[in-house]
Amino acid sequence: MADTRILTFKDKKNYEEQLEQLNAERKKVAEEIQIARGFGDLSENAEYDAAKAREAEVYGKINEIQGILNTAQFIDDSDVSSDTCALGTVVRVLDMTNNEEDEYTLVGYTESNPFERWISNESPIGKALTDTDGKGTGARVGDIVEANTPGGIVKMKVLGIRKREE
Repeated sequence: MADTRILTFKDKKNYEEQLEQLNAERKKVAEEIQIARGFGDLSENAEYDAAKAREAEVYGKINEIQGILNTAQFIDDSDVSSDTCALGTVVRVLDMTNNEEDEYTLVGYTESNPFERWISNESPIGKALTDTDGKGTGARVGDIVEANTPGGIVKMKVLGIRKREE
């Protein structure tokens, strides 16, 4: 279960929309390949080579998304508790390294936007807040967690947890 990606139903919808777009793109690329075949010798046909490369890219993305959809655990973050840090909560922390307060909204992978402080549970800070014991137990108010970020270890104290508003 440790390798299972945990996503929200909004993430699922986003992935399904991407699949729809990719399936439409797949049909378009198939038409491009047919047209390029009409240009003659395939060994010296740049249009054909480009269309085949695009086809491989599209199929790769389709397979990746289908793999995620088939193996992910989807949760409903609209009815989340504010007892622990989890997807669907807003967490106020004291960055003990810099003595600054920060607030993070914990969201699924496809919703993350670090510039808005919307972070995924897969990010270093999100993981530290939502998986304190390696088993998916979220931090509680008063807990101190450490996140191994690209900028170094960040030590944080959880000051408050509330449900995210849509």
